[in-house]
Amino acid sequence: MRIITLTTDFGDKDGYAGVMKGVILGIAPQAVVVDITHQIDPQDRVQAAFSIRSSFRYFPDATVHVVVVDPGVGTGRAVVVFEASGHIFLGPDNGVFDLVRREEEMRWLVAVDNPDLFRHPVSNTFHGRDVFAPVAAHITNGVPPDQLGSPMAPADMVALDYSPPRLLNKEVITGRIIDVDRFGNLISDIDADQIESLRHGQPDPSIVIALGNHRIDGLAVTYQDRPPGSLSAYIGSRRFLEIALNQGNAASRLGIGKGSAVRVSVKS
Repeated sequence: MRIITLTTDFGDKDGYAGVMKGVILGIAPQAVVVDITHQIDPQDRVQAAFSIRSSFRYFPDATVHVVVVDPGVGTGRAVVVFEASGHIFLGPDNGVFDLVRREEEMRWLVAVDNPDLFRHPVSNTFHGRDVFAPVAAHITNGVPPDQLGSPMAPADMVALDYSPPRLLNKEVITGRIIDVDRFGNLISDIDADQIESLRHGQPDPSIVIALGNHRIDGLAVTYQDRPPGSLSAYIGSRRFLEIALNQGNAASRLGIGKGSAVRVSVKS
């Protein structure tokens, strides 16, 4: 059994994701295809990069992770496949794997350019069906890296157009909201380790989170640590700082969404 995961911005209204699965299973009927999500916002490469970075390690080694968030489909952008941390990643070279690349050591990296592995004719608008799905299936069937295409240096991959959180004066971290889940929880790009860096050895500092005109004092552990209708900040399951409204929708209540600034500091 070999697992292939799919992360796309296709949504579930049209048949794009289903067609990809059909192509995969036509080539590798033994494959198990798992949807991580098809709800990445259209063309949002940053959201896709955080999604795959946060998800891949929960799958068995040798899983093939396909990411199709591809505003450059049909252009000269490269298709890349690489192995890192025992997993294989396949997608457009447009930054969607930049966070994985920064944090995990690659064993090999290839620019996929072997047309024998594609479905023909190749559409200029649907490489998910004609390139990524068949290549993932062939990898699952055992096609080795040297038959996928040409070796490539990690430094030549396209970097994500993204500014990571910044630590200011060892007392303030600034970041931004990078996702809003279906509950309306606001997910930031500030991770647990960065917040821990504000403690300066203190066991229980007073953390202050500022979001727009709103201020939250302290970190909660569960949603129920605050009364219904109250805002709370906490470290979520993906180990990023999140802001939620107990039994409500924080994004709607605050009128805040992706891209909004988040500031974390220690109360003096």
